Amino acid sequence: MAELRDKALQFRLALVERLREQNLLDAPLEAAFKAIPRHLFLPGETIERAYTDEAIVIKRDADGTILSSSSQPSMMALMLRQLRLREGDNVLEIGTGSGYNAAIMQHLIGESGTVTSVELDPQLAQQAEVNLQRARLSAIVNVVQADGAMGYAPRASYDGIICTTAMRDVPVAWQRQLKTSGVLVVPLWVATMQVSTAFTLQGDGSLYSRHNIPCGFIPARGMAAGARTSVRVGSSLLLSSLEIAKLDSTRVQLLLNEDMETSNIGMPLDSASYWRSFLPFLVLNVPEGCMFVLYQFIDGHQGYGMEGGGFALIAPGSASFVPYDGDGRVHVFGSADTYIALRTALDSWEEHGKPGVDRLRLLLTDQPDSSSIQPNTPNAQVKVYSRQYHTLRVWMDLA
Repeated sequence: MAELRDKALQFRLALVERLREQNLLDAPLEAAFKAIPRHLFLPGETIERAYTDEAIVIKRDADGTILSSSSQPSMMALMLRQLRLREGDNVLEIGTGSGYNAAIMQHLIGESGTVTSVELDPQLAQQAEVNLQRARLSAIVNVVQADGAMGYAPRASYDGIICTTAMRDVPVAWQRQLKTSGVLVVPLWVATMQVSTAFTLQGDGSLYSRHNIPCGFIPARGMAAGARTSVRVGSSLLLSSLEIAKLDSTRVQLLLNEDMETSNIGMPLDSASYWRSFLPFLVLNVPEGCMFVLYQFIDGHQGYGMEGGGFALIAPGSASFVPYDGDGRVHVFGSADTYIALRTALDSWEEHGKPGVDRLRLLLTDQPDSSSIQPNTPNAQVKVYSRQYHTLRVWMDLA
């Protein structure tokens, strides 16, 4: 038993060191990641696997679709820094999963603070309680089996609310249960992009997020679930977009069966670098008639002369696929229209000084014509999306 504890501690400290090398940890976060053993929340995994900086699946449905995972530790650290927890805070978590994130938060806020974690899935809620008991935190962290879209009114109001599933909108209940000085961290869909937002309440009741981080979370289930966001083309290619219902997968498959030409956009970036730099700009500046999608070949399969994953522009009779492999290749099918559109967007991005995700701004209002916060760049491109409860405005401050 002592040998197992020593081994777990060795791997835990190695994970903390990796996070520290990425400048993701302040002193309280470092102490929390050192103190909370992740392997206790992943009982089916090896010690080595539990302490990788990876998201680990903890539940799938019958067809293999991922329903829940233990979040990637580096993403957890980024989001918890957005949340800005302090000792004694009252925190609400939407999506308990394994319970590991709730345990980290409890360590951050101390014995005088309270963590309430709401989990939709009864089986996951029960397992999370077992995991927390194993970590001797079950008497402190309050796990509630319910639909998190309603928040949890009995313990409101909250200094911080954090969601660990991808949302299309912020439920009104969360807004009402947040203190006026509180922070709401939620992975929000912006077109086909997910960003971890850090919303704060404004004087007019709107929610504004200035610090946003690219992320990838499992879509919400329950009352907050929306229409499907992905479609399969052929046997192994998965395309994802909030507008996927507008895509004719049969026509796309016919297009991909045509001859492919390989070109280059001269921007050799990996996945993380694309999302920190060019892709937020592209998402907000998709040319008329084009659809921005993400693609992924399932289980390591190949097809249509491609493999792996990346992003694409698709239009009638034209498609350009850019893989996340760092060399800037573009696979062009049909006409060159989408490749020209991609090059045009890239040229515009460079002309604006290559703005990154740090320039991205989001505003949620319940008034369609509200404009309490304006871009600081004259004539900035503001995208407006109508969501279930709010109007979402998204732009990049380019100055």
